[in-house]
Amino acid sequence: MSHLQEIDTAYVAGTYKRFPVEITSGRGSIVCDTAGKQYIDMGSGIGVTAFGIADEGWMGAVTRQLSLVQHMSNLYYTEPCARLAEHICTRTGMKKVFFCNSGAEANEGAIKVARKYAAEKKGADCYTIVTLKNSFHGRTLTTLAATGQDHFHTLFQPLTPGFCHIEANNIDELKEITARADIAGILIECVQGEGGVNVLTKEFVQTAAQIAREKDIILMVDEVQTGNGRTGQLYSYMHYGITPDIVSTAKGIGGGLPLGAVILGEKVENVLGYGDHGSTFGGNPVCCAGALHILERMDDAFLSDVERKGRMVTDALTGQPGIESVSGLGLMIGVKTAKPAAEVLRACMERGVLCLTAKDKVRLLPALNIPDEVLMEAVSVLLAVCAE
Repeated sequence: MSHLQEIDTAYVAGTYKRFPVEITSGRGSIVCDTAGKQYIDMGSGIGVTAFGIADEGWMGAVTRQLSLVQHMSNLYYTEPCARLAEHICTRTGMKKVFFCNSGAEANEGAIKVARKYAAEKKGADCYTIVTLKNSFHGRTLTTLAATGQDHFHTLFQPLTPGFCHIEANNIDELKEITARADIAGILIECVQGEGGVNVLTKEFVQTAAQIAREKDIILMVDEVQTGNGRTGQLYSYMHYGITPDIVSTAKGIGGGLPLGAVILGEKVENVLGYGDHGSTFGGNPVCCAGALHILERMDDAFLSDVERKGRMVTDALTGQPGIESVSGLGLMIGVKTAKPAAEVLRACMERGVLCLTAKDKVRLLPALNIPDEVLMEAVSVLLAVCAE
């Protein structure tokens, strides 16, 4: 154990099982450790560094804003916050944005809006949110309650009440649960990331949207991991031909700085009034300046290229020795391997490729602008490991 690892172990809360690798620098999709060993980063900070490490355009946008003002409270206007909200609404057709710091906070905000809307329209007893088994929505008490994985719940009872979990893609169960009078909202991930990179069917998502319209239930789509170009559309719901009432997002929108957003559609655009919600760092001008730069680069050609890269990886992996299945959309890919995923992860790391896991799968979330040759070099390492 190095001296730095000893310090970390002594003073940082032990909530992470870190690998014995100290990353010191990087550029694009290549990172370097203290020994000078290079790795291809196929995790991008769990889908955060959308344009890789030390991207010059992103750094320029961030440092320009740093030289002006790094933070102001939300008692005042700042241009990056307003411009970013305008850009998001223009691209999505949504109406308002509430900025925060993380995915969990964005989901908390979405749930608050759904419950306030339902209470005002249907009464205080209407507050239950339907989510899916194997979902993941965050680690606060409320977003843990929303998360449809029991092992996350065990140590933290009692959780916030008012959540029920149904099987993903089970339309009959969805119809049955939404027949109840107390259902305020439906919260889904179109691709369940932490749950195993499981893609929802178009029929299920469109049925959820139809039920939400007919019963005046708020449809929320969690785009924390799937959003901001990750699946080859700006937001994953766009693959399904629906428009949610609320979109929550974070991770890739900030490019490496903490930023989350609750994106509000027409039905709920005015639900939050003065004093109903807040966030000290929400809309931070430095984070927003970087995010605006990122989203402006994600034009149709860029997003189409993300889809192309995803197909290239999927085609290269499907049916190969030691690989049982491949799932996902765009550059959000889950690989079910014959060997345990953790074993594959470590072998890839030894050969200079950093991957992730999701349940029993190897998860790939590379930077969206990763060059083809770097991407396929990493894939070749994964193939070799799985074939052994």
